[in-house]
Amino acid sequence: MFGGGGMNPRKMKQMMKQMGIDVTELDAEEVVIKTADEELVFSDAQVTRMDAQGQETYQIVGEPETRELGAGDDGGDESAESAGAADAIPADDVAIVAQRAGVPEDEAREALEAEDGDLAAAIARLE
Repeated sequence: MFGGGGMNPRKMKQMMKQMGIDVTELDAEEVVIKTADEELVFSDAQVTRMDAQGQETYQIVGEPETRELGAGDDGGDESAESAGAADAIPADDVAIVAQRAGVPEDEAREALEAEDGDLAAAIARLE
């Protein structure tokens, strides 16, 4: 049989390091995967990030809870319509643009919306 099932974990880490693979455990409280029909919610999941030659891969280990899409939202139909472009721009992108350009987040969000979510173009617009 093949596989690393019987291999010493230290030896496995050493081999991965030699191959240029960096493995990092993430302290995740919750992981949500949204599909077209439902959301898979992992609470207290074990999340590992592997970086191999600039390509990041995430591994999630845990039991997901399945819920209907939008079941975790606090609003009704009205909030879905009014959110519009705000949902299209991830908060992480807004924070990156705000930090790089040295502007408040609301200005960063406006620039991202004007540039259709293009981070580099939004930063250039603000500088």
